[in-house]
Amino acid sequence: MLVIAHRGASHDVPENTLPAFERAIGMGADYVEFDVHNDLSVTHDVPRRGVAYPALAEALDLCHGRIGVMVELKRPRGDTVQRALALMHDDDVLVCFQRAALEEARARRPAVRTVQHVGYGVSIRRSAGAWAVGFRNERLTRRGLETARRAGFETTVYTVNDVERIAELDRLGVSGVFTDRPDRALAALGRRPAG
Repeated sequence: MLVIAHRGASHDVPENTLPAFERAIGMGADYVEFDVHNDLSVTHDVPRRGVAYPALAEALDLCHGRIGVMVELKRPRGDTVQRALALMHDDDVLVCFQRAALEEARARRPAVRTVQHVGYGVSIRRSAGAWAVGFRNERLTRRGLETARRAGFETTVYTVNDVERIAELDRLGVSGVFTDRPDRALAALGRRPAG
């Protein structure tokens, strides 16, 4: 199962910052995921005062060649998808709740894999073309996982920090888990965290 550092190793250092991404790399996570807004800044909905948040280009420069990257677009509009894709590599992953944004991404750059978060009005059936679907941990069901697998999707679950739950998801065959604690996730999977 892939360990995806949610907004970096965000339990240890401020989320969506270069130090959080650096920490996730040092721990040995498989991917780092971060939130990107229409101005291509990397931050969540309410930035913390006094925290230096990077631009998308800075975050990608730090991560490329060192860790897998998942870029989550937050409510993209206008040419945001196009501008983000221009900075991304083909092996990066684009994540979004908005199906239209992912469809645009696949039309523009078919090589870039996409993750469609499901629930909240988006069904697995309406995720056609995505590489994976993402389930909120609290709303995940075995039936949903089986439906996704039968439809040919990889499966991800967000955001899970409990080691027993991570081990359970691994037993269920989940493809990847988003976590604020990549060190705990790696340990739960029997993988020794680096650093």
